[in-house]
Amino acid sequence: MAHINLLPWRVERRKQRQREFFMQLGAAFVAAVLVVLVWSLWMDARINTQNDRDTYLQGEIKQLDERIAKIKDLEKVRESLLARKQIIEQLQANRSQMVHLFDELVKTIPASARLNGLKQTGDSMSLDGVAQSNASVAEYMRNIETSPWMGHADLRKTENTHGDSRLPYSFGLDVALNRPKAEEDSDSADEAKMPPPIPAPKTPAEREQAEALLKLIHAKSADPNRSPAERAKINAMAKPLEDALATPNPSASAKPETKPASATTAGGAK
Repeated sequence: MAHINLLPWRVERRKQRQREFFMQLGAAFVAAVLVVLVWSLWMDARINTQNDRDTYLQGEIKQLDERIAKIKDLEKVRESLLARKQIIEQLQANRSQMVHLFDELVKTIPASARLNGLKQTGDSMSLDGVAQSNASVAEYMRNIETSPWMGHADLRKTENTHGDSRLPYSFGLDVALNRPKAEEDSDSADEAKMPPPIPAPKTPAEREQAEALLKLIHAKSADPNRSPAERAKINAMAKPLEDALATPNPSASAKPETKPASATTAGGAK
């Protein structure tokens, strides 16, 4: 016997398909919401991580800037110390040269000339003074060129100023400085060895020249525009000359003793 289904199965199937469609649509929506939520949380985490990293890097950059500033300050201190070291080394290398130069200035200048000023620049020295005549200036130049510590002398100027009846000519010389090889070898072998002192002036003219040089050195040292290092250098240059002037001259002290002896001899002869 045949069975005939009279129920509306097509309607039921349509409703079933609609339910399945809405269920799938809802599942897709929930999945999309979950994906968006997870992506949002992940992006927030990355942003927070990047912000933390930026904060850390800014702190490190600030510390590096402070270190760079300290390094720059240390470099300035280092440059200052190197400059002082170079000055000290220059003073150490030229300490004997200054003594010999002042000794040679006293020895070479004739009695008919006097120095009023001197200035050393590197391996050259400028001399200014007054003389009795141009012949005295020429004699002084010849004496300078025979000195082992001074070389060629160039005449910068000479003129008759009529200011001093005894020393009417003013002159200026540019002198090249030398350093004997024997002195360089001795300094390199023993840097701690002190240079020989300047001998005491033997004649009144030499003493007058030495006193004039000492006054000139003291005037340069008293200049308020000079730095402490320059003043120390000038004072070191003046010390040997002061010792030489303070040393008594044996030839001068011997003269008073010989006069009574000569007078006694003359009396005996009579």
